[in-house]
Amino acid sequence: MTFRLAIVGRPNVGKSTLFNRLVGRKLALVDDQPGVTRDLREGQARLGPLRFTVIDSAGLEDANDDSLQGRMRRLTERAVEEADVCLFLIDARQGVTPTDEVFADILRRKNAHVILAANKAEGKAGEGGWIEAFGLGLGEPIRLSGEHGEGMEDLLGVLMPLAEEFEAEDRNTAEQAPETDVDLGWSGEETEEDEEAPSEDWRPTERRPLQIAVVGRPNAGKSTLINRIIGEERLLTGPEAGITRDAISIPTTWEGTPVRVFDTAGMRKRARITDKLEKLSVSDGLRAVRFAEVVVVLLDAETPFEQQDLRIADLAEREGRAVVVAVNKWDLVPDREARLQALKEAFERLLPQLRGAPLVTVSARTGRGLDRLHAAIVKAHEVWNRRVSTAQLNRWLLGMTEAHPPPAPGGRRIKMRYMTQVKTRPPAFVVMSTHPEDVPASYERYLVNGLRNAFDLDGTPIRLVLRDSGSKNPFKGRKAKQPTALDKHLKG
Repeated sequence: MTFRLAIVGRPNVGKSTLFNRLVGRKLALVDDQPGVTRDLREGQARLGPLRFTVIDSAGLEDANDDSLQGRMRRLTERAVEEADVCLFLIDARQGVTPTDEVFADILRRKNAHVILAANKAEGKAGEGGWIEAFGLGLGEPIRLSGEHGEGMEDLLGVLMPLAEEFEAEDRNTAEQAPETDVDLGWSGEETEEDEEAPSEDWRPTERRPLQIAVVGRPNAGKSTLINRIIGEERLLTGPEAGITRDAISIPTTWEGTPVRVFDTAGMRKRARITDKLEKLSVSDGLRAVRFAEVVVVLLDAETPFEQQDLRIADLAEREGRAVVVAVNKWDLVPDREARLQALKEAFERLLPQLRGAPLVTVSARTGRGLDRLHAAIVKAHEVWNRRVSTAQLNRWLLGMTEAHPPPAPGGRRIKMRYMTQVKTRPPAFVVMSTHPEDVPASYERYLVNGLRNAFDLDGTPIRLVLRDSGSKNPFKGRKAKQPTALDKHLKG
């Protein structure tokens, strides 16, 4: 049985620290300044025998307008309504504040299962705040320390009866459901066929969704685009630049394809990043790029291909990810045909290492172009996983070297004898050659471009390694055998 637990409370009461403790990893950004968390982050928690979904939320602010704080509050209130259990945290060292009292009253009305916990309650410093928490009328508060792991047994003791209650409700629902003889497909359990499935099967499934990271400069529309893809206002958006801080991953099914989409913080030039929290946010986004399979570099149609856009795209290529370039806010562009031609020319000129990568125009606000973006991502993922047979490669290599023979530095003709693909994701090839250290970079580019054209590998990073295949004397380096007395006698 699994259930959803939402952690809520004022800013800086330790929600993200407790979230990281429950999931067993440092997924959420943590800092001393209040208001670090803005979006909802979900994770799979483990607490004793319990397995459940835990939700880290933004700090509850006393704001009901359309300001950033007001939008954050509405997002948190929605998480409270959708959760099965709400864990309301207060800061035991500060005690109960008037804001805590207001939100305690809200939680009583919104969620049937509210657990009150006094966090940062280690030592005598938190004793007074823990006693004050009794006055909120939410039952006996739990003394917790998310940072040091204290009070986890008490939290388990409160959650266990609720988990059993949810499990009983599920059993009753299943017993009352009508019988059916319709095959409902996958049951969610592994079968022998699943276990024997070949590892080369790279196609996305529910258990292995396609990992997509959306990256770009601040205010390019990354969160708005992801909200449009998943079909709900799941991520915080607005006119302010730099709203997103954490790299949030959201599983969904997009036009029949199981995907997990990562929203990342906007990446500015390194020289402009002076705030510690922004450095943590950018590092979190870079980690999402390394975990992704396809990276969508989102550009602003009004200012495309700025220096930072080029750096971000180059980073994705160096990390070996499949890259799709999407130009957002296309609905605001006047002369679209001429503008698109100019974008394509700039793309080929400024990013030659991504030659052939798809360039898609979209509007995250209206949803136009999302079907083309989906098709481009699926195609880029397929190319990223493509494998070419050794026989095809060697026939191709023979034709390439006959059409344009390798150079002969110092009068020594370089011979390329054999080629094979050693891995995918991205495609990597090894060429066995004589004098590989003398092969110029221009000839390597000639081979890489030939691979793209011959095997439809446009847009994906290609790794080409040259290794020495020269004939070696097997006895080179061995010590000469010393003659025995018999050898000397026979020779004499």
